[in-house]
Amino acid sequence: MKLLATLFTFALSLYAQMLPAQQAQKLRVMILTDIEADPDDTQSLVRFLTYANQWDIEGLVATTSIHQKTRVAPESIDKVLRAYSKVQPNLLLHEKGYPSYEQLRDKVKKGLPVYGMAGVGEGKDSQGSDWVVQVLNKSDDRPVWICVWGGPNVLAQALWKIRATKSAAEAEKIYRKIRIYTISDQDDSGPWIRKNFPGIFYIVTPGYNYVNATWLGIAMPVPGSNLEVTSNDWLAKNIQQGHGPLGAAYPDVAYGMEGDTPTFMNLVNNGLNDPEHPNYGGWGGRYEFYLPEFRDSNTGMFKRDHWPSDEPETRAIWTNANDSLVSLVDNKSYVSNLATIWRWREAYQNDFAARIAWCTKAYHEANHAPVAALAHPASFSVKSGEQFHLNADGTYDPDGDSMSYLWFQYREAGTYPGIVSFSPYASNLYDLPVTAPKVEKPQTIHFILQVKDKGTPALVSYKRVIVTVLPK
Repeated sequence: MKLLATLFTFALSLYAQMLPAQQAQKLRVMILTDIEADPDDTQSLVRFLTYANQWDIEGLVATTSIHQKTRVAPESIDKVLRAYSKVQPNLLLHEKGYPSYEQLRDKVKKGLPVYGMAGVGEGKDSQGSDWVVQVLNKSDDRPVWICVWGGPNVLAQALWKIRATKSAAEAEKIYRKIRIYTISDQDDSGPWIRKNFPGIFYIVTPGYNYVNATWLGIAMPVPGSNLEVTSNDWLAKNIQQGHGPLGAAYPDVAYGMEGDTPTFMNLVNNGLNDPEHPNYGGWGGRYEFYLPEFRDSNTGMFKRDHWPSDEPETRAIWTNANDSLVSLVDNKSYVSNLATIWRWREAYQNDFAARIAWCTKAYHEANHAPVAALAHPASFSVKSGEQFHLNADGTYDPDGDSMSYLWFQYREAGTYPGIVSFSPYASNLYDLPVTAPKVEKPQTIHFILQVKDKGTPALVSYKRVIVTVLPK
């Protein structure tokens, strides 16, 4: 009887933990891509499709950019989708919800083969811009996350059309649903959107040159970052070769690995990411909301005659923010905006490798991420000097793998400026006692639980705990 009671309690606990995830609505996601301008768009699309079950994919739209001004390539999107169609049945053995090839093919659209604002205005509608309008017009209040890998003129034309055909109140309701992340400015319609639609949620490192861009952290070989997991050898072994048609569709690196991937990495449901709060940080980087100082990146050694000059921003945007950390690679301290992405590099690369393996392996042959859990609410308040516990009881691994726990403070995500000491306790306890620091006013502290299994490749999941410390 005692064993039965224990099993019942455990099952009930698992059900309670899984219920919120089951009830959570999928994010609506749309991709605008200048695919064929650079192999990295195809690389990013391959990774994107391994997470296709996590989202309601609303569109895959071929566009132009500053690198590809007179061509759109929807056929290249379809080529990757056909590779995906061959492995989709096997992906379903590992997780539910992967859409069929036919479902995705019907959402492939194309913009006009013209550059930037030449494709915006009266008579400039396209299959792609009409589709964006149709998606935004749906009677669905969920936000639409628009990931822009090239130029956004298809989106700009859709916004122009909405403003021209809707009442101000109707248009504003639509604008509130829009979430944009653009990979810098790859045509002149991005700055136009920010100026003309100042209330729209927008993540970007502004500028036509990319030297200051946060998204470079995805693979740039900067000091402190893990270079092994973005090397050509690692990609060949873990992604491209021996992992079925989708892995084989992943092209070699030409200029940089997957520069477009950060647009959707904070949309991955891993327990760390919180898409509506870019300042919390996650696999896709961390961003703060402010009016950035003007920096003309198209000067000096970076000047390009065929690129327009940057313009000062006219509104606050979500943009570059620094993280400070000690690298696990060389044990040195770093402070940079790129670090907000590369700090997670081993985790997101291993996760991709595991999902590509799902394309060909049976469930019992592959690894699956542990399921992190908390024995307390994800947010609560304590008083200065009060001891509380961070407790990961209920965490489990679906493959039965051994797991390692790690708690750490994500200092930049909270308002408390100091570092919280866990001493005399070790940070790898699943149940960690913590003493709240002294504060003079309410302060928030973000603690991250990282759970890593000992499977191959080693996978992680997270939980974020936001503790508000109140003065006595």
